[in-house]
Amino acid sequence: MVDSSGGSEAVFVKVSGRVQGVGFRYFTRECARRYGLAGWVRNAVDGTVELVAEGTPAALESLVHDLRQGPRAGLVESCEVCSRPFTGHFDRFEIDY
Repeated sequence: MVDSSGGSEAVFVKVSGRVQGVGFRYFTRECARRYGLAGWVRNAVDGTVELVAEGTPAALESLVHDLRQGPRAGLVESCEVCSRPFTGHFDRFEIDY
């Protein structure tokens, strides 16, 4: 969804595979910060990694591209991306513990 104040969008992403215990959250945070995105990433109880990111469509596309590759120690099997309403509630991208 695009907000009226500047073209920002938001996505929820769920990544499965070998994504816990391999630095995936740190990898995600660094990528998101590089692209100027805000939001959070966390390990889910089902063994996946989930995140919310907000920013420009181009930055979100770049992040999702990187997530599909993952860190060296990881192995991404699937990456589900869903649009969600932009909130503007986040001022940076953080790991949610």
